[in-house]
Amino acid sequence: MLRWFLLSCCLMLFTACGKTPELAPLPAGSVVLAFGDSLTFGTGATEEQAYPARLAAKTGWDIVNAGVPGETAAQARTRFVNTLDETKPKLVLLCLGGNDFLQKLDAAQTKRELGLMIEELQRRKIPLLLIGVPKLGLGLDTAPLYAELAEQYEIALNDEILETILAKSSLKSDAVHPNAAGYAMMAEELAEQLAELGAWRP
Repeated sequence: MLRWFLLSCCLMLFTACGKTPELAPLPAGSVVLAFGDSLTFGTGATEEQAYPARLAAKTGWDIVNAGVPGETAAQARTRFVNTLDETKPKLVLLCLGGNDFLQKLDAAQTKRELGLMIEELQRRKIPLLLIGVPKLGLGLDTAPLYAELAEQYEIALNDEILETILAKSSLKSDAVHPNAAGYAMMAEELAEQLAELGAWRP
């Protein structure tokens, strides 16, 4: 796919410049935390069809699905530290913000809450992949705060996969959630990106 090829080239360029560090390879059985809301939980599909389960099956990692439907970034942050303490992950997949947008909360507040979670991960030296969420509207574009956070904290970002899925009726169960096919596509692209970053070795 041309888009992914270009994204990979940009990723390698950023890595070379020190902006997006490569991730350490994780062997099979490594604990990975998928932390988020209904997009992580898998609303619109079964538990086995949610992206964390699909990604676990592909990579061999032990992926903990810590998605809670309906949570805003601020609400999720209240359980973040305890979840890290309980799971002790080697990698975190962070996907939050959709409910903030639906509730029309201040984007600066959402960015601040996500930033605090990122800072907690960096304090613990836990790598992460930030997954951007699109704002509902005519363009269905991912909110710019994700790219801003990725640049500020020099972290890996995927700000296209949910845009792609939610733009296609065949890949979503409703206006804001993927269906089984959409979650499968999400897992496939995240696996490919994590391989490019060095975390997964197919």
